[in-house]
Amino acid sequence: MGLLGRLAKEWFLLCVVLAIVLAKMDPAVGAKGGPLKPEITITYIAVSAIFFNSGLSLKTEELTSALMHIKLHLFVQIFTLAFFPTTIWLFLQLLSVTSINEWLLKGLQTVGCMPPPVSSAVILTKAVGGNEAAAIFNSAFGSFLGIIITPLLLLIFLGSSSSVPFSSIFSQLSMTVVVPLIIGQIVRRYIKDWLERKKPPFGTISSCVLLTIIYTTFCDTFSNTNIDLDGLSLLIILFIIFSVQLSFMFLTFFFSTRNNLGFTPADTVAIIFCSTHKSLTLDKETKTQGIWYLVQGHKEKNC
Repeated sequence: MGLLGRLAKEWFLLCVVLAIVLAKMDPAVGAKGGPLKPEITITYIAVSAIFFNSGLSLKTEELTSALMHIKLHLFVQIFTLAFFPTTIWLFLQLLSVTSINEWLLKGLQTVGCMPPPVSSAVILTKAVGGNEAAAIFNSAFGSFLGIIITPLLLLIFLGSSSSVPFSSIFSQLSMTVVVPLIIGQIVRRYIKDWLERKKPPFGTISSCVLLTIIYTTFCDTFSNTNIDLDGLSLLIILFIIFSVQLSFMFLTFFFSTRNNLGFTPADTVAIIFCSTHKSLTLDKETKTQGIWYLVQGHKEKNC
């Protein structure tokens, strides 16, 4: 395989890097309130498009089968909402005796208490041939559980509470996840033959939508002037996140491939992405708490 062929095969990773570079060059374009209006185009339209796309591409039998896969759902939800935050808390107790700023560690704990991601886990699972239907269910169900469980976890591990507008978040998740998925399934019934004959590039479409989410996320990050970490602190945090992520992915792979659990390779892919990734789909107060800790750490350092 030549260089061009290899680059074409890894187009998504290259586009991720390009999206981050473009966001750094002019973050105002994709930041909240900017020309792209990500608070509307991403929060509602992009996420809805992902699940409508999944509704079109998945057979109803696959969704029904995934719904009844109780063992897989229990594994994912217990890992991400119980094992993950508890392990992070224990790990941070060890790091608390080091010189790492305590507010940075609290920011990591906040992220550890978040629910599974709404869209990225579905797209990544689909991209590598995993159980997309199971990823959809656990992403949606985990997000709904997070409305209740995440504030409790923050109270337990950080001693801080956060109000969550249950009805508005429930409505938003329903309108951007459940409804588009159902509409996609309904439309699929009428164009099923055409879909099977033409085989549209559903995976590529979802990946492109994910790139827009990545771009606007980094635009929002780079446009936040309150966060000003020194290079060493940033490298330490990146190393910790990378190590934790890699360790959790290995753990989920190790446990989900045990013969006595009965998971297929496709199930394992969905488990890895849904169990080890975190979302920031809660209300503004909750999801910015980690950023607030970073800001506090910087202020404390400069005092």
